[in-house]
Amino acid sequence: MNTHVLTGVDGSEESTAAARWAADEAVRQGLGLRVVHAQTWLDGLHADRGRSEEFRTLTARMVADAARDVRAAHPDLDVRTDLLDGDDPVAALMAAAEDADMLVVGSLGVGGFEGLLVGSVGLAAAARCEVPLVLVRAGEQERVTGPDTPEVVVGVDTGAPADQVLDFAFRQAASRRAVLRAVHGWTPPPVMAYPGWVGPGIETEPFRAVEAGLLTQALAPWREKYPAVTVVEDCRVAGGAGAVVDASGAADLVVVGRRRRSHRLGMRLGPVAHAAIHHSTAPVAVVPHD
Repeated sequence: MNTHVLTGVDGSEESTAAARWAADEAVRQGLGLRVVHAQTWLDGLHADRGRSEEFRTLTARMVADAARDVRAAHPDLDVRTDLLDGDDPVAALMAAAEDADMLVVGSLGVGGFEGLLVGSVGLAAAARCEVPLVLVRAGEQERVTGPDTPEVVVGVDTGAPADQVLDFAFRQAASRRAVLRAVHGWTPPPVMAYPGWVGPGIETEPFRAVEAGLLTQALAPWREKYPAVTVVEDCRVAGGAGAVVDASGAADLVVVGRRRRSHRLGMRLGPVAHAAIHHSTAPVAVVPHD
């Protein structure tokens, strides 16, 4: 049984926000917190290259500062710190996450070259992590979400609903006493007209009823398992990625799935997860599933 939440820090505002979010989550779930830093060649830019001890001292101080920050907010939280060695920081984080309940890292979202460089670690981790991974942006602690009742948004593929994703989303809603908004985006079929396919067709109500019914069916066993969770079934005429991003504006957490499958270019994120990571204003949890 996993006993802690893992968070990776690198001294940035994003990783500080991630560490604070991870600490809150650890307290909410009754778990410990492990704060780590995966060392790379970038760490050496601020140290004397001829003194490896100074290199380790600077990075160790950064991790200790992050731990001190979360302990100030949660004095009773069990916090451990570690420096991870290795040539590949993503591989080091993946190895450290094997016995964690979840991994939490900072996210820059869409940005310039620096954002793409730093964000590449988060994207690579999201595509490879075998436990739920949460990406948090800077300023998340100060973000105002709108409704008084917290809301968790989950993207639902009614054609192949993923148990791991729905279970994670319902558990998050239950622990936060939040409303769960289950979002399913669908596109009306095209109609045949001269000179070819055009669409969508005018009469969409029958299709809307079918899609709404499929969403209800996918959620039924989870509503029975978590009867205390209030669920809003949100069936939208839109692509899945756009529907989830549009629904994320007032969310405290967005939950999306990532299928465990190899691509010829390696592990990859689907379009919904990719869009949510880049464009959601809320923290995004990417949950691997079979």
